[in-house]
Formats: sequence, C-alpha cells, structure tokens
Amino acid sequence: MLKVGYIGLGLMGKPIAQNIMRAGFPLVAHNRSREAVEELVKEGAVSAENPADVAKQVDVIFTNLPDSPDVEKVALGKNGIIDGAHDGLIFVDNSTIKPATARMIADELGKAGVSCLDAPVSGGDIGAKNGTLAIMIGGPEQAVEKVLPIFNAMGKIITHVGESGAGQIAKAANQIMVAAQMVAMGELLILAQKAGANPEKVVEAIRGGAAQCWALDNKPQRLFSGLREPGFRAFMQSKDLNIVMDTAREYGIPLPLTATTTQLFSAMLEMGMGEMDNSAVIGIIEKLSGTDLVSNK
Repeated sequence: MLKVGYIGLGLMGKPIAQNIMRAGFPLVAHNRSREAVEELVKEGAVSAENPADVAKQVDVIFTNLPDSPDVEKVALGKNGIIDGAHDGLIFVDNSTIKPATARMIADELGKAGVSCLDAPVSGGDIGAKNGTLAIMIGGPEQAVEKVLPIFNAMGKIITHVGESGAGQIAKAANQIMVAAQMVAMGELLILAQKAGANPEKVVEAIRGGAAQCWALDNKPQRLFSGLREPGFRAFMQSKDLNIVMDTAREYGIPLPLTATTTQLFSAMLEMGMGEMDNSAVIGIIEKLSGTDLVSNK
C-alpha cells in the first residue's frame, strides 16, 4: 500500500485527503493552518512539521495550493519537498498553476530523482467531497500508472493528457469554459427575470436541451435561495483566468471572450466579492442591470 502525503488542506484539499484515507492509504498531512491537520489526525492521519518532513515519510506527495509561487515555494524552497526527496518519490500537484511553472518544478525535482505529475482537478467542493472530480494529468506514464489507485479514490474521470505541463494546459482550457458558463448563466437569469419570465422555469425549460451544462445543473437553486458562498471562490476563478491570459499571451493566442470574462471576475474582486462563489458573478450583471435575482423573483 502506497503511503501518501497531502499538503494544502483547504476547501478542496481536505476532502480529497479524506477520500484518500477512506480508500485505505496511510496519510501524512501538512497545512499552514493547524486546524485542518488536527481534524485529519483524529481520522487517522499523521501530522508533519513541513513539506520536507512529509516527503521523507511517503511514496507519493500531493499539493493543493493557491497559486504558482506557493507551489514553487513548497516544492523547491527551504524545508520544501526537494529537501526530503528520495529516489522513487512521486510528486503530484492538484493546484491550478502556470504550465511553465509546472514544467520548471518537474525539471528541478527530476534532478533529485522525483517523478512529477501536474494533476489539477475540476468539479468544485462537491466533486472533492463526493470523490467525483475530473483529474487532468501531465507527466510520465509510469508515474501515472503507479498513482492511479489514489486517483481513483479522488475522482471519476481521470485523463493522462500528455507530458509535464499538459495537465495545467487542460485545466486552463477547463477554466475558460467554467468561467464563461458562470457569466452566461448570470446573464440568462437576469434576462429572464427582467424580461418578465420566471427564471426558475426558464432554467427548467432549457437545461434539458442544447444549453445543458454543469453550471445549470448545479448552481441556479443556490442562487435562487440567495446562497453565494463557495463552492469555488471568485478570487481563485480570477487567478485561474489570469493564468489563462498569461499563457495565451505567451503563445500569441487571441481569447476575446475570455478577456471579457476575466474583466468581470476582476470587477468582483474590486467590489469586495472575491470570497463569494464564482457563480456570484451574477452580482456584476445585477448591478449593471439595476436588478436583484432574489428580491425580484
């Protein structure tokens, strides 16, 4: 049985780590905030003081962190994974970071005998809790095959996309679609309401046809109830969109729709809405149209 380490026990990381434990894998946990670690220790995990300490004890070490600099620091910084590296260790990053950063980390850890997989996930906190995430993977096939039993405890759709960085490219593509769905959903709900139709009935009418998508299946009822808590935080969606735009500029790719979507999520942050769910981008549409989905139902 592989021994697993998990670093980064936030909204997504903690339930992923719990599912790994429930599948029978011994777990070593580390997190900046101790509360989440203590909760996992009560469920049978072992606590570690720093990333190097985790790496020394395990066969596979996961990270799930906010952004590229965070992953780089945990992987390559003082008391980082590289300081606990050993031959045969596999590093798996569930974070969403720049493809170029994923490739750089893979190169550096590779010199220390570590195989690296960039394996960002999609499916939100619901998917993390239910073990139904989509996992998109970049890195060597041999490492993917070894980690597959752990991936199976985390998700339902597991795709090896290609070499290092390919998982992050797939996640960037995923975030283009996710963000566009959230904005489009906000627009259609406000259009329905302000033009005189019941938005709930409109959703019922259209989600069985060509408009069907994950957003319409999962988000409207929460919005109708006035619930805009995450979920997937808007500031993280904004961060991911900035990664998309940076990558597009690197390769000279025009993304006009995504550029507009990025501006809308940036506006959420400027208006103090960054801790809300990404579906709460409807709040920008509400302000622009002078209406409110809940109070005007």
